[in-house]
Amino acid sequence: MLLACGCADPTREETPPALGAMSASLQEENGLSINGLGTNGLGTNGLGTNGLGTNGLGTNGLGTTQFATWFNQDPGLTAMVMQYIVKCAVPAGSSRTWKNPKTKVQYTWLGELGLTPSWAGGMPATAVEQQVITSCLAAHANKFGVHVPFSIMGLDSSGSPIPIGTRELNDFPEKEACFFGNLFTQEGLFAGNDAVWSSADSSVRACGLEMSNPSGVDKCLPIHQVGRCSDFCVAESKHNYYLSCTYNGKNYRPMTTRLRHEDIYHCGDGTCQISESCGTGTTPGNCKDCGPCL
Repeated sequence: MLLACGCADPTREETPPALGAMSASLQEENGLSINGLGTNGLGTNGLGTNGLGTNGLGTNGLGTTQFATWFNQDPGLTAMVMQYIVKCAVPAGSSRTWKNPKTKVQYTWLGELGLTPSWAGGMPATAVEQQVITSCLAAHANKFGVHVPFSIMGLDSSGSPIPIGTRELNDFPEKEACFFGNLFTQEGLFAGNDAVWSSADSSVRACGLEMSNPSGVDKCLPIHQVGRCSDFCVAESKHNYYLSCTYNGKNYRPMTTRLRHEDIYHCGDGTCQISESCGTGTTPGNCKDCGPCL
């Protein structure tokens, strides 16, 4: 379970106390997670340069000079990226530990979803594994870098669906977005909106929900907005998630996300939220709840 503490620990991401109890229950349902990966982490140096793609996420991969060089370009940021890579790739109950040869600091990253067992075990990443890790990282991205619980659905690298817990659809009823791409090959990172939202709505996650009102400007770079998921992706029979997405002539394996009601904010409810800005209107970027801009 993730715990909050008052000290800086490079091996652990701090979780607000309000989410501490929830993180224990999330571990019981394989498709639930807590995000907080800043979008700057998605563009850090390119995953194709860290040696893990060809050496796997095992001792051999973590022990390469390539990985150490990549990590030490920005240890604070890459430690966060590695936390989410391991969270996506490695199953719950397992972890990856690495000691930085430059600083002698030891890091331990915990597994959770187990989406790429072959790559996690030390084999070179296949194209599908690269796509699965990419879409999982993008699904965990948060424009404001804060922690929000969400449901993540889709297929793992072997084609098996992420288990959907018994409470998941009820607790996370709001469809949000689909994420896909390939960070290893620098083909790009894409997101589509999976629901029709009011122009007054926004979310602290931002990278999915705000894309429901395209303005022609990407608000969550390096994630590129493509429009509606249904225009590019094929849904599974119950339409809870997408099986594949095709963009620029390439086929990708996506991840689909869902949110709780309370994590969708509405300009006009009288509360200024982190995803809303000052103004006199009723849209998140010009919201009367935050007062007029001075």
